[in-house]
Amino acid sequence: MVRYALFAVAVVLMISKGSAWAQDANAGKAVFNKSCATCHAADGAPKEAIAKMLKVEIPHLGAKSVQEKSDADLKKVITEGVGKMKPVKGLSDKDLAGVIAYMRTLKQS
Repeated sequence: MVRYALFAVAVVLMISKGSAWAQDANAGKAVFNKSCATCHAADGAPKEAIAKMLKVEIPHLGAKSVQEKSDADLKKVITEGVGKMKPVKGLSDKDLAGVIAYMRTLKQS
């Protein structure tokens, strides 16, 4: 009986963890749309007109090269910028976590 109770608790914890991640991703999408949509489409694709204007290649955010970065690396790129990408200012840690969770949903197969 104890074995089944422990299993049930583990399942509930996994479901709640997944649910919290989904909430972070949903909240992150709103922040992404406000803070990142100038250069990145909602599906993570680069906006070609911006890339052309800046004379840079903007990677798709679902690309393997982006997705293989750690959360800490993505946070650094977002908050400090890289190349011609300017840093995104004024995001809370919760907002950053949400944007990164949303970016993870853009992974290409």
